[in-house]
Amino acid sequence: MKAAKTAEKWWTIDQIADYLQVSKEKIYKHCQRGKMPASKFGGQWRFDKKEVDAWLRKQRPSMNKNKK
Repeated sequence: MKAAKTAEKWWTIDQIADYLQVSKEKIYKHCQRGKMPASKFGGQWRFDKKEVDAWLRKQRPSMNKNKK
């Protein structure tokens, strides 16, 4: 049962690209530049969905930036 939980936590690049609806190339670029939360294991990128969701929320433009 523990293996099933681990498998759900760590997503592949295909899964995260599908989830975010962007190309794998865009995901690769973000990871290589350190702009996206990811871990590399055995030469393959892995993603924690909760970390990606939190990172994505931080990418939202602020509604108050241009208000004076």
